[in-house]
Amino acid sequence: MFSLQRLMIYPRHAAEPLRNPGQGVPGLVRFTVDSEEGPVEGFYLPGEGASAQRPGPAVIFAHGNAELIDYWPAEMARYRRMGLGVLLPEYRGYGRSAGSPSQEAITADLLRFYDWLVARPEVDAKRLVYHGRSLGGGAVCALAAHHPPAALVLQSTFTSIRQLARRFLMPGFLVRDPYDNLEVVRRLTCPVLVAHGRRDSLIPFEHAMDLRAAAGDRARLVAYPEAGHNNCPPDWSAFWDEVERFLRGAGIVD
Repeated sequence: MFSLQRLMIYPRHAAEPLRNPGQGVPGLVRFTVDSEEGPVEGFYLPGEGASAQRPGPAVIFAHGNAELIDYWPAEMARYRRMGLGVLLPEYRGYGRSAGSPSQEAITADLLRFYDWLVARPEVDAKRLVYHGRSLGGGAVCALAAHHPPAALVLQSTFTSIRQLARRFLMPGFLVRDPYDNLEVVRRLTCPVLVAHGRRDSLIPFEHAMDLRAAAGDRARLVAYPEAGHNNCPPDWSAFWDEVERFLRGAGIVD
């Protein structure tokens, strides 16, 4: 279990790269950051109305463990219409990126992606949002421990890998990449939006309740009664409405 766990946590070989990722998405910038194991790819999508003269907010969106950044540029259109630039960071060993994934590697690369993003003149570094889906929630919480965001969105995310591992009878001390999201959320001071399906059989709904409780009155929990893990949210348009209300309430967008 100790030696095979990263194959389960990071099933990167199940995610098939697209031939022309981002094709037809206006303004998409493809770039790489340098890691100890080689280049790691990222996509950047400028927010509508943002400029060096009028910097706007931005979001770092971290995808799930069996996904790639290739799959997400079109879905990020709603963020862009709200005026947010969107950074899609890849994980090491995924898609066209070099290396092997681990919590340490992903965190180190996200710190490099963060530096790349805040250096852009059209980005207001004081209005950064982190949005993590499933494993991506662990990735952005790891980043938040170093650079706290202005707002945090956790979608179908766990409290920690150690807590999740207990469901599979794996002792917590054997977990190599713990991703202690609960502790990070507890220490943050920003607003938090938690979205989770009540029928999630992979990451039980109790994880969402615990994350919401850790954030206290800073948090909002959106529960989807009929949704599982991979179909959460069941209605993306309604989910984006929730996200927009949340960001307006947090003062991220006007």
